[in-house]
Amino acid sequence: MGRHIVARVADLPPGSRKIVRVEGSGPAGIGVFNVGGTYYALKNVCPHQGAQICLGEVTGTTVARWSNGGAPSLEWVREGEILTCPWHRWEIEIATGKSVFPSRFRIKTYDVRTAKVQDVLPEDLPRVDTYPVRVEDDIVILEMDSKK
Repeated sequence: MGRHIVARVADLPPGSRKIVRVEGSGPAGIGVFNVGGTYYALKNVCPHQGAQICLGEVTGTTVARWSNGGAPSLEWVREGEILTCPWHRWEIEIATGKSVFPSRFRIKTYDVRTAKVQDVLPEDLPRVDTYPVRVEDDIVILEMDSKK
């Protein structure tokens, strides 16, 4: 699949996500998440029944805390680290792609890194076609000569 530029760091602040569709990612794409300044990427397909999981709520989860001889209490933990499937509420760790509850299911993860603009190689930049543009009487005209 290669390397793909996703966004500027400023455009993907902590707590945000962006779903990208790149060659080889399938129709649902890949969700790129910023969790507390660390970036993670997950295939946007729930292993349970195929929902676009990266559209789900980013939240925390509950754990039972046992006290000596008493009943357990529930504690809210890991706020912003858990992705909840929009169809069936399965909870997935964004950092690992693994289910919060014991399960053999997991979501494919991808490596994410940041780079300085000057360090990006020309072959990493999106390829674009350019066309001449001219302005006539306050309108912009795009020249798309079919001969080129």
